[in-house]
Amino acid sequence: MSININRSWQMSGFGLSKLQLVDGRIPEPGPRDLLVRTKAVSLNYKDRMIVDGVLIPDLGFPFVPTSDAVGEVVAVGSDVLRFQVGQRVLGQVLADWPDGDAPPVLHKHTLGSSLPGTLSEYVILGEDAAVLAPPSLSDAEAATLPIAALTAWFALAEATKPVAGETVLIQGTGGVSLFALQFAAAFGLRAIVTSSSDDKLARASKLGAWQVINHRSQPAWDEVAREQTNGAGVKHVLEMIGSMELNFPILPFLRNRLTVQGISIGHRRSFERMNQAVEALGIKPVIDKVFGFNEVPQAFDCLEKGPFGKVVITTT
Repeated sequence: MSININRSWQMSGFGLSKLQLVDGRIPEPGPRDLLVRTKAVSLNYKDRMIVDGVLIPDLGFPFVPTSDAVGEVVAVGSDVLRFQVGQRVLGQVLADWPDGDAPPVLHKHTLGSSLPGTLSEYVILGEDAAVLAPPSLSDAEAATLPIAALTAWFALAEATKPVAGETVLIQGTGGVSLFALQFAAAFGLRAIVTSSSDDKLARASKLGAWQVINHRSQPAWDEVAREQTNGAGVKHVLEMIGSMELNFPILPFLRNRLTVQGISIGHRRSFERMNQAVEALGIKPVIDKVFGFNEVPQAFDCLEKGPFGKVVITTT
């Protein structure tokens, strides 16, 4: 095969059957770009929503999906200062949010949605939208960080400042939830995890969950959580299911001084801080299954079944 060939999974329309492996040319980096040879890609459920046409119904084709990938810098543009050839990097999904306040319009420059995705052997990353991967993690492990880990980190370490000993309730056992559990345990928080699967709850306990609740067999999970905390209730709730409706009586809300905050991943500086913490704390991402680059449809099918942790695709 020619060394100038770049294999990519491209959408020619909506639906998994329209996601095909095609050959193209290796892109050329601009003055402030990095050319990255991808090593591993991890899937998020939003990737399946994009493939199915649910999330971006006016998406233009052909389109390369997915946003989370780790790879090696193989070429740099003439004006690049932050990176050099041979370094292992991760892309910042919100490419125009280096630090501070979020841009006025989120997702205007986002890998795998408004920008081309990462399900290719070679990708272009802007030097200001990339970070070094933690050295202690394998390629498969590092690939899981850009959305799932950073969302959990931003919620627990940047948007709020929980204190060791406080109780946090984490819904579900998907990628974000498990990273939140690992960070919570590392921070000395008491984590309560909810799920409909006793098997997944048992595995969550091994990862450091203080208490678990099966919300299928115990639908009044909020009352169970209050009992588990001797009536005190929880200090923080990470709602990961996406089905919560904010209908509540205003007086108890005001009396208890509750705060509701939406989280949308995080900026590049928080990504760098998180990677330093991952390294220092020895956190290892939870991976459900790893697929080869020719097994992308099977990887998406695995994602649909509700894995425990992340689904990863290797490109080498």
